[in-house]
Amino acid sequence: MRRQLQTLVQRKFKVLLLLLLLLAFLLHVTTDLALPESRRLCSCDAKAPKAMGTPTGSPLLANLEKLSLRILQDFSGSNGSLEKSSQPQGAGPRGKDGDVGIRHQHGDVSPAGAKGSKLAALFEHPLYNIPLPEVKDKDKLFVVNPMEKFSLWNSGSDEWVSSSKAEMVLPTGKTAYDTYPAWLKFHVGINRYELYPRRDPLMPTLLQDLATMKIVSSVQKSGGTQLKLIMTFPNYGQALFKPMKQSRDQETPADFFYFSDFERHNAEIAAFHLDRILDFRRIPPVSGRLVNITKEIRDITTDKKLAKTFFISPAGNVCFYGECSYYCSTEHALCGKPDQLEGSMAVLLPDKALAKRRSWRSPWRRSYHKSKKAEWELDPNYCTQVRRTPPYDSGHRLLDLIDMAVLDFLMGNMDRHHYETFEKFGNDTFLLHLDNGRGFGTHSRDETSILAPLQQCCSIKKSTYLRLRLLATEPYRLSDLMREALAADRLAPVLAEPHLQALDRRLGKVLAAVGRCLATAAQPHQVLVDDIGSWL
Repeated sequence: MRRQLQTLVQRKFKVLLLLLLLLAFLLHVTTDLALPESRRLCSCDAKAPKAMGTPTGSPLLANLEKLSLRILQDFSGSNGSLEKSSQPQGAGPRGKDGDVGIRHQHGDVSPAGAKGSKLAALFEHPLYNIPLPEVKDKDKLFVVNPMEKFSLWNSGSDEWVSSSKAEMVLPTGKTAYDTYPAWLKFHVGINRYELYPRRDPLMPTLLQDLATMKIVSSVQKSGGTQLKLIMTFPNYGQALFKPMKQSRDQETPADFFYFSDFERHNAEIAAFHLDRILDFRRIPPVSGRLVNITKEIRDITTDKKLAKTFFISPAGNVCFYGECSYYCSTEHALCGKPDQLEGSMAVLLPDKALAKRRSWRSPWRRSYHKSKKAEWELDPNYCTQVRRTPPYDSGHRLLDLIDMAVLDFLMGNMDRHHYETFEKFGNDTFLLHLDNGRGFGTHSRDETSILAPLQQCCSIKKSTYLRLRLLATEPYRLSDLMREALAADRLAPVLAEPHLQALDRRLGKVLAAVGRCLATAAQPHQVLVDDIGSWL
């Protein structure tokens, strides 16, 4: 009798469960049919990547069927990035990617109208939507047919190989443009006016690759006073790795000469974001990364000289020091904890075998001597001499140099002895702001001599001055913008808080210097050189 009763209860329970499931199914169908078609489609599209455990825009989607790949390419804008750089900024529909800094999950970008995002508001401002001249084929670093394909070949250039002459690969030949890796699209997008577009949908993927992509080769970069490594990825992209040498809150001692200072990995990261916020866009993209010294350097290096410098410290940490002319010895070894080491990863520019660059000695180069001073430090009228010297006697080269001086002053970088340009564009092009590792070394002192080009020439681009004024206002406070941008990096916090506060203080001094020039100038246009016309 008891067994019959249990069987009856079980059957009734199963029937009740089936009825509930059927009711839930009918309710779901009814609700779905009641929604507008557009909302149903958006819901499905949004859920698809999550169902696979893959974030939107992730490179893992490249392994899906062709339809999914096509959607990913449309989302990233990769099939049109070559043409977008030739359009006036702000002239067409605005992309949703690249408007704001990357979030903690690299690849996710805040929408342009993100509530509370000062970066989003900044990049919507008219000063950050001034159109560029039309980019013609002659203005592009590389002119390629998007339908052609690339193949890979080995380069003998010394620019990207270590002292061990390890091989690397470069693009030539043929492959469909949509299949190019992010680093190659970055190279192809370089033109006479900018290193990368303001609204670059490629930037999230590029930064994500730098921070997460597998490293297949690590060799030491030849030359230089301090250790730097060339990292190679499976997609043949390469990055310059600068390892962590000191903590973020450690200031350079006041008795140190600028040429004896360490190169800081976090300064490279912060410089990239500051350069972008100033709308110069002349520093190659940089991301922070935590590297495993054992698996991602020692075990895979083909550089025999580098391999000989690894050892285990008394504390049990993996260390190495490489070979260079200054800080490469057991006393200056780089050690992991036990083998994890922070560093900056910067996208390498195209090899000089494909895109020649010209190195220019800065007119305001320091003496790099412990007692001698440079000519500009002794002659207050030094700028008059510079203005008579090519290429500073025409065009915008001198104004670009003053832009660079403003950037360096904000960072506290005294080590700008040279700068580079792409040879193809002659003198009518932007300056590359490379090697920024000696910035952000001090926050309690401001080296006003860095502003000598501005102070002595009393000239600055009108667009630069207006942006600097904007960054001094509360809605667009420079320190807040940098804090927001750097919070996206995997090594956040990138800068100690006093360095962020120093940015606002130094910005005030730049504006004060321009103010003094305006107060003594016969005509304001002699100080604020109009480079935007009547666009605003």
